[in-house]
Amino acid sequence: MKQKKYALSAGISGLLFAALIVLVKSVDVQAIGPEGMRIGLSHLNRLVFEKLGVHMLWYAITDWLGIAAIGTALLFAAIGLVQWIRRRSILKVDKELLALGGLYLIVIGLYVLFELVIVNYRPIIMPGSIHPEASFPSSHTMLVCVIMGSAIPLIGKYAKSGVLCTVLRVLCAAIIAITVIGRLISGVHWFTDILGGILISIMLLNLYAESLERIEKRNEQE
Repeated sequence: MKQKKYALSAGISGLLFAALIVLVKSVDVQAIGPEGMRIGLSHLNRLVFEKLGVHMLWYAITDWLGIAAIGTALLFAAIGLVQWIRRRSILKVDKELLALGGLYLIVIGLYVLFELVIVNYRPIIMPGSIHPEASFPSSHTMLVCVIMGSAIPLIGKYAKSGVLCTVLRVLCAAIIAITVIGRLISGVHWFTDILGGILISIMLLNLYAESLERIEKRNEQE
């Protein structure tokens, strides 16, 4: 039952993400970006951007949180590597970690894809750059949400202390929330960039949750 729920949630969020791309590319497209870049849903994006402004401190804070997320991913990768070496077969590595590795590869692939297939450009030219950069979806939001969100169900497997498990899960959730809000407040993304990052993260996390359910059922049958 849970598998169907996760699959449905992944499908709905994926469709919403695709619909958002269509809207951004075709509805209310105006030259409101730097260097006259045309941005979809321009009235909504401009309203949010003008209300919040630009705060590079929040950009720096969320960048550091991104490093924490990458550190988390490397930690799980190290656990998997140690298991591989000790068990002398990658097939004997915990299936949850193998599925996590697949999730990370998908995130990297999407990160590269949206750097090449540009949907929207940033509302500002970043320091050190001379031209606007791609901004949809917020790849930083996607990265942090997926890494920290996928860590939450795995923490209980590798953190034996109940108190430590709770603290780490709360920390993961806090990093996600601060990143999403901070990235929007920073002003380096349009509102629809952040929304896109959230939607694609929900899709990926539901797909991962579905894979965990499949693994759990297989383990029960063995």
